[in-house]
Amino acid sequence: MNKIQQKLRYLLATALMGWLAINSAAGSEADSSNPSTRKSPDWLRSAVVYEISPRNFSKEGDFNAITARLDELKDLGVDILWLMPIHPIGEKMKKGSIGSPFAVRDFYAINPDYGTTNDFKRLIAEAHKRDMKVVMDIVAGQTAWDSVLMEEHPQFYQKDANGSIIPPDPAWTDVAGLNYTNQDVRRYMIGMMKYWLKDFGVDGFRCDVSSTVPLDFWEAVRAELEKINPQVIILADAGAKPALLYKAFDVDSSWAMVSALNMVMSSVLPVYRMKQSWEHTQQQFPKGALHLRFTDNHEENRAVVRYGVNGALAAQVLMLTLDGVPLFYNGMEVGDATESTDPALFEKMPVFWNPGGRPPLRDIYRDLIKLRKQYAAFYNGDVVWLENTTPGEVVSLLRRDAKDEFLVLINFSSRRVTGSVELSNADGFELVKISSRPKPQVDTRLPDFSLSGYEWFIYHRTVSK
Repeated sequence: MNKIQQKLRYLLATALMGWLAINSAAGSEADSSNPSTRKSPDWLRSAVVYEISPRNFSKEGDFNAITARLDELKDLGVDILWLMPIHPIGEKMKKGSIGSPFAVRDFYAINPDYGTTNDFKRLIAEAHKRDMKVVMDIVAGQTAWDSVLMEEHPQFYQKDANGSIIPPDPAWTDVAGLNYTNQDVRRYMIGMMKYWLKDFGVDGFRCDVSSTVPLDFWEAVRAELEKINPQVIILADAGAKPALLYKAFDVDSSWAMVSALNMVMSSVLPVYRMKQSWEHTQQQFPKGALHLRFTDNHEENRAVVRYGVNGALAAQVLMLTLDGVPLFYNGMEVGDATESTDPALFEKMPVFWNPGGRPPLRDIYRDLIKLRKQYAAFYNGDVVWLENTTPGEVVSLLRRDAKDEFLVLINFSSRRVTGSVELSNADGFELVKISSRPKPQVDTRLPDFSLSGYEWFIYHRTVSK
């Protein structure tokens, strides 16, 4: 397959994925009989999550290498470390030479490649010293085929009509599905999560493919974990499932927005479709629902590969200025282009921390995170999508509260775009200074703008003092 064919195949797959993600929730509107979302901690709204693959975060691939970089992550502005599964990995029917961390052999154990229990406790303690929280990835719906549960409790598993244990999804051949109609499964999994919360002091959990596990289980999990830590945070790996945020989860994944972004960056859809995706999510979910905003994670090819370096930066600027909780995936703050999904899920493919030919991304992201934390307009304020004269290429939105207004302009095309944004009053806006960001190349005055390819600017004005 040549490069052109690969590109066309990728565009088609991305378009299909995005279309399904945007439209799959047609029957998932918020339940009018239970229209409220749970009240998440106020600090979570201004927080930044950083996902870490322990195996690939460093050449060493262990906890100590993560602990050694905590000061860097704190300096970046990270509040929550999300660790991908830290448990021993199954050998039977594994994928690749090492296997997926989501094929768990023992939920009560630590992968010896990552270190010891003391190493993990030290990582948590050092994170807490820096006012960072640690969230563990839990794969509640499945185990490896050679797990301790398979050996001790074969009755815990899903089975077909012939009585054979099956995976939760036919494509997930390296894992076996747990059966949540068995109450013993529920008790085991809740006890396991309580163990990590109580004995190790983790601050919460990110729950893989949450929607494949019954909602009432997650609600029971929340109730039990809050008895140990009333401030526990639980992240759902799910989108378009409003009920998950009623009682069980604090935040879910904004897959619909990512899918729309992928189509925009592949020139399949115009930019205004991202606004439509956001509006559709607003209609689905109760007011106040929190969504994880991301461009990069372990389930996607690196954003710098999909969008190019400048496109990836522009995309992350949107995620940092939208409502919700922004996510960084390890290495994206330096523009790492190492594989992140298949085959990196199944192999040792460390982040390359010193890539060349990149703008100073860490400095830029640090300033953007500081800006977001400094002004409540970004995490508690309104989101107003403004009309502009080039809606196919440019995002124009306003983040505002009673004190401040921020105008965000982002060109999602590779060419220069000129136009104007619909502002009733453009007086008083001043360009926000971001490290290493040049001033506009073309001297324009709002509401007019001129943006080169993937260029972006943020403007601020004070409403009241």
